[in-house]
Amino acid sequence: MIKSIENNSTNNLEKSFWLIKEGSCYWSLGFFKILKKKVDNENMNFQYFLDNYLKKEDRSVFINNYYGFLNNDISFTQVIKIKNKNDKYREFTAKTINKLDENANELIKAICFKKKKIKTVKKVSSDLFYYQETLEMTGTGSWYVDFLKQKSYWDSQARQILEYPENYIPSVSKSINYYASEHQELAMKLFTECGMSGKAFDNEIKMLTANHKKIWVRAIGKPVYNKKQEIIGLRGVFQNIDEAKTKELTLKKTSEVIASQNSRLFNFAHIVSHNLRSHTSNLSLVLELIDNVESNQEKFELFESIREISKSLNTTIDHLNEVVTIQTRTYNNKVQTHFNDTLDIIKTSIGHILKETNSTIISNFDELKYIDYIPAYLESILLNLITNSIKYKHPERNTIITIKSYIEDDNNYLTISDNGIGLDMEKFGDKLFGMYKTFHRNSDAVGIGLFITKNQIESLNGQIFVESKVNTGTTFKIKF
Repeated sequence: MIKSIENNSTNNLEKSFWLIKEGSCYWSLGFFKILKKKVDNENMNFQYFLDNYLKKEDRSVFINNYYGFLNNDISFTQVIKIKNKNDKYREFTAKTINKLDENANELIKAICFKKKKIKTVKKVSSDLFYYQETLEMTGTGSWYVDFLKQKSYWDSQARQILEYPENYIPSVSKSINYYASEHQELAMKLFTECGMSGKAFDNEIKMLTANHKKIWVRAIGKPVYNKKQEIIGLRGVFQNIDEAKTKELTLKKTSEVIASQNSRLFNFAHIVSHNLRSHTSNLSLVLELIDNVESNQEKFELFESIREISKSLNTTIDHLNEVVTIQTRTYNNKVQTHFNDTLDIIKTSIGHILKETNSTIISNFDELKYIDYIPAYLESILLNLITNSIKYKHPERNTIITIKSYIEDDNNYLTISDNGIGLDMEKFGDKLFGMYKTFHRNSDAVGIGLFITKNQIESLNGQIFVESKVNTGTTFKIKF
């Protein structure tokens, strides 16, 4: 076997090589001779070579290449500096041999060392240094998937990004587990299309580190072809963009919050103007009529009208005051609030209504048991939406209200669905959450509940959506 390696080595290598077998190394006499070192195969091992021979700046790349060759049969050529007897570093090219020894009928795995020519040393070293520095500064690691050997390979920077140790061997069969659950489907699509049809990809995606931390990376990949233009693997890089992506998403969310606040401020000003003007106009008209009538009976009736207008005005001011209170409530009141506990409180308070109307509530909070929220708000939101479902029940069937909490794309959601009379969204959709807007002929409909609910949700940077179909039912979806 040693003779076979020597035959693969040129004369100026001085027969300098490592023979790697079953995880251990045999260091040739030429290896020690070229360094003018005393032969010491007993104490020499890979770690000893790293600590005492190899220059520190070359270690990271060499370790990565060595384990890639040892574990995944990935050949490499690397320029390194090795310390000689005089404690001076000399340039060598380390090159792998991975072939079948026909005489011994076994696979040879070895690393040969060749002295670098002085003229090319500085350029190669400089290129390698800047390449490694670029990878580290940009947080970029490379990866390779070999379809023929069914093996996967990461370089040291990729392992560092995903918080795995240097000797970790990535799994092909479990590769989907390296991605956050919400992005596993996307990862599967990208790699399948690349491997099957040769479609390269460049996407932002969330991965899962060894410490179960979700991070954003830019994943770039392309197919690897053989001479017959058959796809035999995939190659690419991961770039850690977690910090920049997090800032981008935060900025986007802040922008949405500001836009939402401006919209609510405009709507509130419109509501105040519209509703107060309505009451003051009625009051002015009644006062004008009082001046123009002589009958005491008529004046008495008009004074009663003033009483009713005053009462209605007071109610409107109370509602507007409640909206102001919602807008000025601080986040300091947010605590861990459990959905099930909140629902139990509501069931107790409206138990008689549920019984009288034959209404049933089905809930599922298994995926998302609680959120950080203002308890009074969550109770008010659930109460308004549940009683809304009961109020607009279908006359020909018992009411079934389904409530579910879940997580989607790192966002918390709550849905409240019913099988009531539904609503014509094309006709009333844009007015659904308006103040004093009613869309059915129920005598107890006021049109304030959904308005308050929407304001409570949006005051905590949430959103509420609605889907409804006449005679089928309605679903409210809340994004917290």
